[in-house]
Amino acid sequence: QVQFVESGGGWVQPGGSLRLSCAASGNIFEFYAMGWYSQAPGKQRELVAQITTDNNTNYADSVKGRFTISRDNAKNAVYLQMNSLKPEDTAVYYCNGALSAGLLQYDKYLEEWGQGTPVTVSS
Repeated sequence: QVQFVESGGGWVQPGGSLRLSCAASGNIFEFYAMGWYSQAPGKQRELVAQITTDNNTNYADSVKGRFTISRDNAKNAVYLQMNSLKPEDTAVYYCNGALSAGLLQYDKYLEEWGQGTPVTVSS
């Protein structure tokens, strides 16, 4: 089983940047496709960025061109660089993983959720 701890969230003005980090436990991280998810107040959690074991990436249309996902297998970590932030990016952000990128959208294939890290974008 893999556990995740997210960090790096906070308050930022519109147009600003944040870099989120996710630390994973265990020694099988390198075999996991990883995703970053956002859950805005009153809304369902959604997958916004994903990265495969060989570093292929994909993004939700809402963040494409502004967010960049990356991973460092040596550190058991995945990151989300968030640029040009908008008020609608306000959410709690979580990371999670699955044995295939295609499974990242299905909760039953994911690991236990961490606490997430909150991001607030406002002036």
